[in-house]
Amino acid sequence: MSLNHSRRNLKRRAPGLPAAVPITALRTAQQLPLSFQATARFTYDGSFDGLLTVLLRCWEQRLWPEAIQPAGAAQGGLFAETQEVATDEAAARRVWEGLLRHMPAEARTSLYKAFLSERADRELLVFRYVQLAIEAGGQDISENFGNDTVRLVADVNKQMFREKHRMEAFVRFEKTRDGLFHATVEPDFDVLPLIAEHFTKRYADQRWLIFDRRRGYGLYYDLQRTDILSLDAAPAAGAGSVSAAVLDEREPLYQTLWQAYFDHVNIPERRNLKLHRRHLPRRYWKYLTEKQPRPQRFEPIANKNRVP
Repeated sequence: MSLNHSRRNLKRRAPGLPAAVPITALRTAQQLPLSFQATARFTYDGSFDGLLTVLLRCWEQRLWPEAIQPAGAAQGGLFAETQEVATDEAAARRVWEGLLRHMPAEARTSLYKAFLSERADRELLVFRYVQLAIEAGGQDISENFGNDTVRLVADVNKQMFREKHRMEAFVRFEKTRDGLFHATVEPDFDVLPLIAEHFTKRYADQRWLIFDRRRGYGLYYDLQRTDILSLDAAPAAGAGSVSAAVLDEREPLYQTLWQAYFDHVNIPERRNLKLHRRHLPRRYWKYLTEKQPRPQRFEPIANKNRVP
């Protein structure tokens, strides 16, 4: 457990059916499962290990969580007590390994991805899924899409997969004077832990840093291992690339060559901007070399025979 750290429901209900109960709904003592005695609110440090520690506290003290929130964003309740839970890595590891007794490894990984989605209700979503798996008595619930919680976890994982795939495709590196390849990104979700393995294998022969400017941390590979790197001061807003003063002297040339290649493979007659934006949303453009302004207007080579 070394990695710390648009609400949409696609189900269509038939007319007359009651709306789904939100996972943040309060429960009275009569509505609690038999294994729980009361409700409580919990705060933690915002890490995944911290959340697993909270889950263990819930089961040990038989408390149904009314809310689980990071310490800085927690809001007090009128009736339920609030407990501040300190992260215990050993306890978190115990919970993480114990989940395999109730669900397959793929389903367990889906809970980690749901946590990385940064949904406001992600903690309760993880708890409810685990509790459902425990109550199922060892049966795999990952395809029980009739359950709102299971379906929501699956939907979130689809969103995470798309964002992970886009980051693996849209990262553009810039080489600095000391040989470090640097890239800045701003993904919609916290997907850096999910793309670490891809870039470690693909660029194993060079040092690189992928920095998430929105979240203020990055992945750093030093030719031996990939680590999480946190920066005390994030780059200023609008700083989409490395300062020209620290770039390798040949980097501007390589960028110009890449832009020229991009322009020349383009076929103006087949331009479809709507399709282009669907596959390459505009929010990613500011960090793509091929989408940056050109020093001079591109003019296609006049080598085509014109039809009289």
